[in-house]
Amino acid sequence: MINDTMFARGAESSKIREIFSYGLERKAQIGADKVFDYSLGNPSVPAPAAVRASIERSLELPSEELHGYTPAPGLPEARQAVADSLNRRFGTAYTAGDVFMTVGAAASVSMCIHALTNPGEEVIVIAPYFPEYAVWIEKAGATCVEVLADQQTFQVDPEAVAAAITPRTAAVIIDSPNNPTGAVYTRETLEALACVLRAANEGREQPIFLISDEPYREIVYGAEVPWVPSIYENTVVCYSYSKSLSLPGERVGWVLVPNTCPLASRIMPAVAGAARTLGFVCAPALFQRVVADCVDEPSDVAAYARNRDVLTRALSEYGYTYVEPDGAFYLWVKALEDDAEAFCERAKAYELLPVPSNSFGVPGWFRLGYCIDYDVIVNSLPAWKRLADEYRA
Repeated sequence: MINDTMFARGAESSKIREIFSYGLERKAQIGADKVFDYSLGNPSVPAPAAVRASIERSLELPSEELHGYTPAPGLPEARQAVADSLNRRFGTAYTAGDVFMTVGAAASVSMCIHALTNPGEEVIVIAPYFPEYAVWIEKAGATCVEVLADQQTFQVDPEAVAAAITPRTAAVIIDSPNNPTGAVYTRETLEALACVLRAANEGREQPIFLISDEPYREIVYGAEVPWVPSIYENTVVCYSYSKSLSLPGERVGWVLVPNTCPLASRIMPAVAGAARTLGFVCAPALFQRVVADCVDEPSDVAAYARNRDVLTRALSEYGYTYVEPDGAFYLWVKALEDDAEAFCERAKAYELLPVPSNSFGVPGWFRLGYCIDYDVIVNSLPAWKRLADEYRA
């Protein structure tokens, strides 16, 4: 019999993907230059030249090396390259054995959820949050517990997290730089969160784990992105090169189980077991080689900063309220009415395609992905003004 839960998941689809698909239809109908699609976090910045050079070098390899399976945890050289890069940047002493190469960030996070929780336990997420977290948590048989971020700064609210912890709490997921708000969690915030978790761990058989989802780590505008394992010892880190190297369609990333984590010797096999169980064995071999070659390649943050600046200046002038993004490439904007879904439907009349905040677990806001072409942003500005004028009228 068809699995009703899986049928429901496939039938409802992601709101983000739904809006993206609508945008494709509108572009086919009226022309791509007339549709202003802010829905998807799909980088418009090209992958660095070093990525192409790495691929071209790999194409010279014998077929069985180029296209063959890698070890389940990944190519040793890719894992070592990741560990070496982290050690250079954060003064750590990780080894290749602490790294498990994955099929992108979705695999990284879902594997960690399955590795660190049991059915009937709870995972805390900080709302607003990436909506697929709830899907992966529920698939693991756990319960997704939403805890509101501070609604002024959109930092984690440690007191609210403390109030939400129960004996069934197994993990907390954080995402900094944050999708959808662009907030970067400060060292002070993370230290306060660590204190909350340590206090909750007293008397527990197993500590509460912190899953740090970091695909936007390299995309920041002057803010410090603290290294979370140095702040809380029971942390695992999930990463993807979708954003930093503009490779969203290639699905390659990693999980780090720091050797400083007290339960590392049990967590890494659990991560490997989750990969096996979920069918995420063997990240793409070609792009593991790209990771080995390009692990320290810088992101083109300047392009995103330019987009951010022109968009925020204009929206501020038109009367919109937003959270100043310190990282990632999303703008979190207050809807011009209480119903964010209704606002985003109204925006479609101007061919503007934002994502309503309901998808991220809170009402009254919308997300703009400004990782799109600069000209699309500039050309959309009159439409944003007309929409604001309509509400004022």
